Amino acid sequence: MIYLDNAATTWPKPQQVVAAIEEALVHKGGNAGRGGHGAAMQMARLIYQTREDLCVLFGTNNPTRVVFTQNATHALNQALFGLLQPGDHVITSSLEHNAVARPLWALKQRGVEVSEIPGVPGEEFDFGEYNKAFRPNTKLVVTLHASNVTGTLLPVEEIGQIAHEHGAYYLLDAAQTAGVFPIDLGLLSVDLLAFPGHKGLLGPQGTGGLIVKADIRLEPLIYGGTGSRSEEDCQPDFLPDALESGTMNGAGIAGLGAGVQYILSEGVDKIRDREQALCRKLWEGLREIPGVKLYGSEMVERRSPILAFNIGEIDSIKVSFLLEQNAGVIARAGLHCAAHAHRMLGTLEQGVVRFSPSHFTSDEEIVTALQAVRRVAEELS
Repeated sequence: MIYLDNAATTWPKPQQVVAAIEEALVHKGGNAGRGGHGAAMQMARLIYQTREDLCVLFGTNNPTRVVFTQNATHALNQALFGLLQPGDHVITSSLEHNAVARPLWALKQRGVEVSEIPGVPGEEFDFGEYNKAFRPNTKLVVTLHASNVTGTLLPVEEIGQIAHEHGAYYLLDAAQTAGVFPIDLGLLSVDLLAFPGHKGLLGPQGTGGLIVKADIRLEPLIYGGTGSRSEEDCQPDFLPDALESGTMNGAGIAGLGAGVQYILSEGVDKIRDREQALCRKLWEGLREIPGVKLYGSEMVERRSPILAFNIGEIDSIKVSFLLEQNAGVIARAGLHCAAHAHRMLGTLEQGVVRFSPSHFTSDEEIVTALQAVRRVAEELS
């Protein structure tokens, strides 16, 4: 199997991640915050260490503002439903994943006003329209950092600065960039950062988080036991407890922590440079294949490590099926839970085939994948 679907979930994981999960399950089986005995304390220390490591990675300094969630979707929902109220106004982009688009649709039914900044291929975010979109009741701007369809990076520094100039918060969806691009919350005008654990951070599925700046209070999505103030019926009002009801995914967080430590030791720039070099090989190889259409900027070094393409008018799912059947090449096809982006690209009916290598992908695997695409293109022509 040649696995080129790392934008969906990274594989393989570093051996340190597997070892950390096993260590947690075999030797650290306690429930963090549920008891003062040694087993519970061991797990609590492990979880707190992961909070600290995430602070190092993301350029912040308060581990208690790192809230663990099931995934980035959970984190985004917590931020959106926890912050916005009927009568508030929120601004978003035309590239968003359903993890943002669907919560905003639901909030719109409840009286939240939503503005979507239009984009076209090559100019995915219109700053003129963005500046005109602000209203007196604008409370939040929410965008992804990089498109999960084309890898296009949004200018998040400028987006955040303008949001702050208008007195609005900025929520950043780092699903495709956390662990691959530097994200320094000490420098960026980002108030809430949502991230998955199982993609660029190289942890297991079922992990993720939300980092909340100090001046923001969110209403919880879930209420329940937190291991603190158990004598009270009301939810604790301090982080992370306020937003972390129920038993934590201790083994998963152990694996996530090991993934973060691996990234810190290897270096984000080294990982990204390798992945983008592989994308460059894919781009140059695919554009030589008759019938192949590529999406996104040719400057792949300025995008997240994603490459989207189609073969003629052939359904992308059929192409992906043939790549796996004929050569064991694993790609993602279809709409990638991002219909808004496909409307902008004009691929809502066809979808696209998406390759996303990791820094574990070999040059030989890229050559084999290109050969497989060429054979499929010839077969379908």
